[in-house]
Amino acid sequence: MHTGHRPSAKGHPLRPGVLLPFHDLLLAWSLIVLIAAVAWLLTVDQARGMGVGPGTMGMALPLFLVLWAAMMAAMMLPSVAPVAVTWARGIARQSGGAVRALRTTAFLSGYLVAWTAFGLVAYGGLALTGGLVDRDPDAGRWIGVAAFALAGLYQLGPLKDICLRHCRSPMAQLMRYASYRPWMRDLRVGLHHGAYCVGCCWALMVLLIPLGVMNVAAMAGVAALIFLEKLWYRGPQLARVAGAVFLVLAVLAPFQDWLLPGLQDSTTPMTPMPPM
Repeated sequence: MHTGHRPSAKGHPLRPGVLLPFHDLLLAWSLIVLIAAVAWLLTVDQARGMGVGPGTMGMALPLFLVLWAAMMAAMMLPSVAPVAVTWARGIARQSGGAVRALRTTAFLSGYLVAWTAFGLVAYGGLALTGGLVDRDPDAGRWIGVAAFALAGLYQLGPLKDICLRHCRSPMAQLMRYASYRPWMRDLRVGLHHGAYCVGCCWALMVLLIPLGVMNVAAMAGVAALIFLEKLWYRGPQLARVAGAVFLVLAVLAPFQDWLLPGLQDSTTPMTPMPPM
């Protein structure tokens, strides 16, 4: 017997980019963007005194991880806000705002732990490329080619598509997470979702090697691209267009110093490469 149909609950449960009513999304984004804005202020203030240079710029690992976590909060939290608040609302429907805030904080903490763990890999990559550039400044050109090519190929590959689909439509996973045992559940959910997000966006972070890990303009550009990939209805198409652009930049990188500020020592700038 037909008892009625509720398309909003069953018709499109995983519809990408639409996780909450608009007014709830607006409130969620406003709160978490405020946190991201504080992280941006801290990041910009630190970057102002460091400039843009190759490698780790003399930062020890603990300091780098602190700055990396602040950068990830600034760049990534706006795009993850709808998922975080959807999770908090879904498992605490009868709870007050304070409980939801705590659950959201635990989710975001797990999410940032995933990105901070990736920061260890980023630090190793920066130390390696910085050492290569110190020994041979011209090596920076080919490091730049490799970074842009890697980002471009990954953007066009299947793993990017799988992880991006999860980030855009995580409802099935969120429903499965509800069966987790309560102990540290919110932190674990954030960590798991953060791992998918790292899988989606790690190659974009590789672009900070040639562009400069403390290059605020580059951080803002990458953050905007990630936001649109995850939340714009044409996000998957944008990801592929960006991949094609990165491949073009890989071809141009050996001849265009403006693409490689993060691989140039400010005291010994690169000279134009002779025509091949």
